[in-house]
Amino acid sequence: MGVAVGLSGVAFGAAAITAGLSVPQACVLSLLTFTGASQFALTGAVGAGGDLVAATLGALLLGGRNTLYGLRLADLLRVRGPRRLLAAHGVIDESTAVTLAQPTPEAARTGFTTTFASLYLTWNLTTLAGAYGASALGDPGVFGLDVVGPAAFLAILWPRLAASAELRRLAVAGAAVALCATPFLPSGVPVLLAAGAVLVVMVR
Repeated sequence: MGVAVGLSGVAFGAAAITAGLSVPQACVLSLLTFTGASQFALTGAVGAGGDLVAATLGALLLGGRNTLYGLRLADLLRVRGPRRLLAAHGVIDESTAVTLAQPTPEAARTGFTTTFASLYLTWNLTTLAGAYGASALGDPGVFGLDVVGPAAFLAILWPRLAASAELRRLAVAGAAVALCATPFLPSGVPVLLAAGAVLVVMVR
């Protein structure tokens, strides 16, 4: 899991440089944020010329799901004291999936720790490699690397869309809202408005 998913950090590193971030900024974002969808959303909005506040809010909105994962994992992992801050940093899609798939609490804790450690290490190393490689090319857009961010973001979302008709309807509704709002609002704001589609589906 650490190698397979962590290698996506190369795409993020390249996307971050294409969006105008420096190599240190890309690396710090991976070190401190460590949730791929939010990182891609932030750099995508910034790269499109969006307001940093709106881009950050969009990234936080996407990362909010990790809070729900944390509520589910808290009783299972039983982390106490200052270690809770470190454990919270490792609550992402992959670590949650591996943890919940284990047959015993002991195996769940081992699965969480192993997945978090391997992914964190690989993701940050590959972010550095992708960012450094893209910066060495000069203008990454000349090589078509400006599509890396959106393509990787779609790759992250696609398995979820393929698994649920309800999520596909939600995605279409969110995309429609974002596309309609894009010509009139700053970059990053349409993504926030698209989240309103969630409320419509919840009411239905």
